[in-house]
Amino acid sequence: MELILQPWPWYISGPILALVMFLLVYFGKTFGVSSNLRTLCSIGGAGKHAEFFRFDWKSQLWNLTVVFGAILGGCIAYFLLSDHSLMQLNTATVLQLQEFGFDNIGESLVPMEMFGSEAVFSLKGITILVIGGFLVGFGTRYAGGCTSGHAITGLSNLQIPSLIAVTGFFIGGLVMTHFILPLLF
Repeated sequence: MELILQPWPWYISGPILALVMFLLVYFGKTFGVSSNLRTLCSIGGAGKHAEFFRFDWKSQLWNLTVVFGAILGGCIAYFLLSDHSLMQLNTATVLQLQEFGFDNIGESLVPMEMFGSEAVFSLKGITILVIGGFLVGFGTRYAGGCTSGHAITGLSNLQIPSLIAVTGFFIGGLVMTHFILPLLF
């Protein structure tokens, strides 16, 4: 049997995601990646220093399997289920990225101009990482969860705060893409 190396179509992955969400709702669980950082910090003893980390982290161990599963699934998808072909990108996108100074567009998921060691360990790269990390951490805490928690769990449960948060995420992404990113490159 030959292994087909292409992404799963929406009609396969969508129902699987819906089934997972149904099972989480059925068992009274919520999904979110950012809450795992709190769990990991609590396991490491952060509760001795901050009230926020004093909670029953053992009740959240199941959620860590989601993170490890995402990492393992990404590795399996990349190393075993990918044919490593070039991505098909819109011509206008390629031209805009070339204007920003990107080379080899579509050859990898992450451009070396942004994620290569030379870029990351430059003053500009470290500054972007520190400021971006702070903004993501602050935003996640302020919004009461991350994009996966609000967009998958919150919207599945028809929660208005999650709809507001997801709308904010999209607006922030559009502002970053069209106004801030051109200034950085």
